[in-house]
Amino acid sequence: MPAFSDSSSDAIVSSLVAVPAGTPVSQVAHRLLELFTGGDLEAGTRLPPERQLAASLGVGRSAVREALAALEILGIIDVRPGSGTYLRGSASDLLPQTLRWGLMIGEQNTDQLIELRAGLESYTARLAAGRVDAALIEALRGTITAMEGAQEDAAAFVAADAEFHAVLARAADNSMLTDLLDVSRTLLRVYNDRAVHDQEDMRLAREEHAEILAALEAADGDRAASAMVAHMATARSRILRASGTAD
Repeated sequence: MPAFSDSSSDAIVSSLVAVPAGTPVSQVAHRLLELFTGGDLEAGTRLPPERQLAASLGVGRSAVREALAALEILGIIDVRPGSGTYLRGSASDLLPQTLRWGLMIGEQNTDQLIELRAGLESYTARLAAGRVDAALIEALRGTITAMEGAQEDAAAFVAADAEFHAVLARAADNSMLTDLLDVSRTLLRVYNDRAVHDQEDMRLAREEHAEILAALEAADGDRAASAMVAHMATARSRILRASGTAD
């Protein structure tokens, strides 16, 4: 862990400006989060003492203490008694996590989340068509085989379905896209797990996955994206039905 140096402390303090009088703790946390995810601080950086942060922000130490406690719960910082407070990750590590928490604690709109996931999955399929290799094609084929063998086991079918999309994301080879997909899938998981509940749903979903795989095998990005759009459309109907918000 990097040592706490005057230079790093001065850089952090100089980057902060006072927040308006009466600012709630959440705004202090937001100001600190902007600094932490700005890309100028390395993972493991030790933060200045509370009194320095409080002086720079123009707030009381209790406000800084509560803001830091919230950021620790979110996994942004690591408070070590007797040692100090450290930044847990780099900006690229922290941004997906802050996005995840922001979506999870905000007001959720199931239909909008489905639209977000549909766009991400479609782009993932397009990228994967040009990047997938033989080993990943075989892994995708294996998930479809698992779907075929899970006609009497909805939980196993859902697991194979999820694995197909996970392998597809690996084939797309874009870590930021994968992080965004993970967020949307996590938020929709409770509905995904209930959405496929009869053999007709399973048959249609399996055929849709097979069409996506065929497009990948042909290295046809347009076809893969279109097949995923079709799959997401039927998945939307199933998820909205499961969530009780169907049109």
